[in-house]
Amino acid sequence: MQVSENHQRYWSKNLRITGILLAIWFVVTFVVGYFARDLNFNFFGWPFSFWVGAQGSLVVYVVIIAYYAHYMNKLDQEHGVAEDL
Repeated sequence: MQVSENHQRYWSKNLRITGILLAIWFVVTFVVGYFARDLNFNFFGWPFSFWVGAQGSLVVYVVIIAYYAHYMNKLDQEHGVAEDL
């Protein structure tokens, strides 16, 4: 099966953004969570370590999902593979 240059560029960009977003997810989940106890200051009246563990990571996950959906819709349109709704 012959893969076109357009198809290769599409998957290259897809894999690049997926890798970047997974790296952000890893940092938020494991690195920040691991060092959260060392962050001893108040953030909106709560200890920052509690806020990161309970709320901050969830906010980042939602932002990652929204950005990926937006980016992929734009990429689909750019490469002519967008779904017609």
